[in-house]
Amino acid sequence: MNPALASPHDGARPPAGLLARVLVDAFLENVHDFVYFKDRQSRYLALSHSLVRCFGCTHPIEVIGRTNFDFFTPENAQASFDDEQEIVRTGRPVVDKVERKIFPDGRTVWLSMTKLALRDEHGEIIGTFGVSRDITHARQLSEELGVAQKSLVEASRTAGMAEVATGVLHNVGNVLSSLNVSAAMIGTGLRSSKAESLAKVVALLREHRSRLGAFLAEDPKGRKVPGFIASLAAHAVSERERLLAEIGSLQKNIDHIKEIVTMQQAYATAVGHVEPLAAETLMEDALRMNSGALVRHDVSVVREFSFTPAVLGEKGKILQILVNLIRNAKYACDDGPHSEKVITLRLEPAPASGPEANGRVRFVVRDNGVGIPAENLTRIFAHGFTTRKHGHGFGLHSSANAAREMKGTLIASSEGPGLGAAFTLDLPAAPPALPSE
Repeated sequence: MNPALASPHDGARPPAGLLARVLVDAFLENVHDFVYFKDRQSRYLALSHSLVRCFGCTHPIEVIGRTNFDFFTPENAQASFDDEQEIVRTGRPVVDKVERKIFPDGRTVWLSMTKLALRDEHGEIIGTFGVSRDITHARQLSEELGVAQKSLVEASRTAGMAEVATGVLHNVGNVLSSLNVSAAMIGTGLRSSKAESLAKVVALLREHRSRLGAFLAEDPKGRKVPGFIASLAAHAVSERERLLAEIGSLQKNIDHIKEIVTMQQAYATAVGHVEPLAAETLMEDALRMNSGALVRHDVSVVREFSFTPAVLGEKGKILQILVNLIRNAKYACDDGPHSEKVITLRLEPAPASGPEANGRVRFVVRDNGVGIPAENLTRIFAHGFTTRKHGHGFGLHSSANAAREMKGTLIASSEGPGLGAAFTLDLPAAPPALPSE
């Protein structure tokens, strides 16, 4: 057993003052966040080893008695000094203030800082103390998200593919929902600092400093202090692990957004260019752009892909059609009668018609959703016609036009209300002599 933590009944418990010192030193040595105590002139009285290392020092004794002006740029140091002097004058704390700091080794760090008044046993302010948490990684993720969103908007504008952009933004919106949850949890963790509780312990120790040993050993409140400090240290470690896990989730979702943006940009650069394309790649890309919404609405996807020749068309236009069809199928499943929502994607060669001896490639998107009345099967492609409450009636109309521009067809079929629907896109196959991508 560690002698510093021995039970009073062991006969090996050290003096209470020594025990308190051991616990405080252990806390300051191991806490990941930057913890510090300063006098009225903003000189360091004590600080965590994590902060000592950031100052380029090896031991707290090298920092004690010095101020931020010895380590930071004048403007950085002045901002902290002004905050602390305001606390000394008014006693009002600074909570969760975000500041950019440049450490002596040149590192730029963003900190979320909470500072409070340090009082003696009479309630007089004798300095300040605080806790700063490094939020640089979260800040960088937020900036990367902003860049990704800007790239997405720019790519959509360049492509001029309104329906594809809508599909992409829907998917990004779903990912952003997860990002918001993670960001909110990180914010809650940052705001739930134990600094105020630590302040109470400091005040209690100062109140009884004349008889600190007896207070810690005999007083009911004093006996709780060591356990509380140990609990505080454990909380700091677990909170750090939880926040790191949330930051990991943020990074994963941002990577997903980057993937969507990269795919969108690849299609945007090919506007107006007719080329042989792999049908399966087109279908999978359209599915990925809708994946967030499909997962969120618990829609299952079944693939029935037969071997097909390459299709001859424009990447952007084909993607526009397929994204629109898959998204519409998702809405149909939401409004349909079945608890199990299923979309079936099919690829198959289609028989040639007319002079097109090279054959055709058929894309089918089928759902088990709300279905289409017979009278609407032709009207559904008319400009402005929609059966959805919040629909605008442009998607299928523009998709049918895009299919015609590529010498293809887009038709709808359904056995009636409640029996699902299928949309079939037929496009010319590429001549055998042309290599497929």
